[in-house]
Amino acid sequence: MRPKILILGKNGQVGWELQRSMALCGDVVALGREQANLLDTQSLLVWIQQNRPNLIVNAAAYTAVDKAEVEESIAHQINALAVGEIATAAQEVGALFIHYSTDYVFDGGATTPYLETDAPCPLNAYGRSKLAGELAIQAVDGDYLILRTTWVYATRGQNFMKTMLRLAKERDSLRIVGDQIGAPTWARFIAEATADMAVKALSKRDQSKFLSGIYNLSAAGETSWHGFASLIIDYAKKHDNLIKTTEVSPIDTCEYPLPAKRPLNSRLSGDKLNRDYGIILPAWDVAAELCLADILH
Repeated sequence: MRPKILILGKNGQVGWELQRSMALCGDVVALGREQANLLDTQSLLVWIQQNRPNLIVNAAAYTAVDKAEVEESIAHQINALAVGEIATAAQEVGALFIHYSTDYVFDGGATTPYLETDAPCPLNAYGRSKLAGELAIQAVDGDYLILRTTWVYATRGQNFMKTMLRLAKERDSLRIVGDQIGAPTWARFIAEATADMAVKALSKRDQSKFLSGIYNLSAAGETSWHGFASLIIDYAKKHDNLIKTTEVSPIDTCEYPLPAKRPLNSRLSGDKLNRDYGIILPAWDVAAELCLADILH
């Protein structure tokens, strides 16, 4: 019997891709903000009780990092309080709960990639709300997978890649932060890895071998925002004759102040994910060029 799968946040970057990848795993129902508003979860919680899905994948989140500095209560409601309520509902119907978190739970002060066991210490309101969501899930005695990812981009929605492609048609030169290091991660590969994990996790549950936990889920390798921008511009120049940008210069974080502080080190180790689920995401640059090909061709 095919599992019943509920996806939340269907119109987001990851949620959109999940609808395709999860269709291979079971019977999918995907809900967006209009059907599942995390500022008012009552109707969603009733839906879960009535339909009793086997798997709930939450790709809905408050992701406006800078805006969260002045809307922390809203970010906390969506990223923490609602997440705890969904985790409780999942536990009550016996569903596996998969939820996405972020490198922003760390302060970026480490000199090596973060492990899942490293102590969180968020620098900003968004990071605090996401960490609170993680803790809310762990406080419920249910089966869960928390997937921390980094620097997400996609063919749709608002993201760094789409912004760089737009600016490259408008400006002769760009100044991009070069001292923040991480791994840009394509939403499509996040969704595909999630589907792979879900199938294996549900099988482990059937065999009473499943263990809940936190997993880092980001592309292999590392770069800076400047390095990411440079790859985007270089690729775009070869495939779009409207590109104006001829120079991409690195700057330090202090030269581009934003309301929310960002971690300088956003690298996440994927060793645990590989060890427990046999998953290694492709190198960040390979994935980026595949996504760019989708956008530009």
